[in-house]
Amino acid sequence: MTADLATIVDFIRYGASRFGAAGLTFGHSYDNALDEATHLVLHVLHLPPDLSPAYGQARLTAEERRDVLALIERRIVERTPVAYLTGEAWFADLKFKSDPRALVPRSPIAEMIRRGFSPWLDDREVGRALDLCTGSGCIGIAMAVHHPDWAVDLVDISRDALALAGENIAFHHVGPRVRALQSDLFAGIAGERYDLIVSNPPYVTRQEFAELPAEYAHEPELGLTAGEDGLDFAVRILAEAADHLTEDGVLIVEVGESEHALVALLPQLPFNWIEFDVGAMGVFLIDRADLVEHADAIAAAAAARR
Repeated sequence: MTADLATIVDFIRYGASRFGAAGLTFGHSYDNALDEATHLVLHVLHLPPDLSPAYGQARLTAEERRDVLALIERRIVERTPVAYLTGEAWFADLKFKSDPRALVPRSPIAEMIRRGFSPWLDDREVGRALDLCTGSGCIGIAMAVHHPDWAVDLVDISRDALALAGENIAFHHVGPRVRALQSDLFAGIAGERYDLIVSNPPYVTRQEFAELPAEYAHEPELGLTAGEDGLDFAVRILAEAADHLTEDGVLIVEVGESEHALVALLPQLPFNWIEFDVGAMGVFLIDRADLVEHADAIAAAAAARR
């Protein structure tokens, strides 16, 4: 019975147990019930995520107990991602506002940002960077925070997502160096060039989307789906990116499970598939020079999709 619950550890354990028993899906910032329950409980208590274990035996007030139990119940009944319940998500060691205007921040690219894009950009100068399909702005803003000498543009077609990104720009006080621009990929930023373009575009196939767990129904479909093979946006980005990269510029794109379809579609491209701490995650890096060299093949693949 919940009447027996008293301490922070009690409620984290209870939440994790309830989440596990309910068969929830964990894919929005966290991959397990314990981490989700920890986020939820500490948020309600206004405590930091790196709280010392010494506080684990602290007891909750009656009001705190009520609020924690209410969010645990909503997570189970509504299948709402914890980030939307709490209004916040962590990405690249930074807190971001999160709500249904954009996908919950999550991408292995966070690991690259935390490492300063080393070793991939060790011998390159970056002054301007672009976060294409920015959503909440997490990738671009994290790049700006971790690299105070970079100017970063955030681009998205969704006005709702850009409004949220604007709130995150203000939250992180990076307004002087970060712009949020509405554009259908590169269409609205003609003439702009960047040393680095990073994109986590939609890459879920129609079939995959139809089979997604209930948690994903709370997110905007616009940020997830990308045609029959998940490559509608990735191919367009490949076809147009060279015109927006500096001579030594680099393009980094996440395509997730659509990696195999992309390699099959453009086998001649020298994709550098990044290995993360957890292994391959469908993120590639490619130089502008390689995009130019294989421009005809990319253009043919893009034309065939129209």
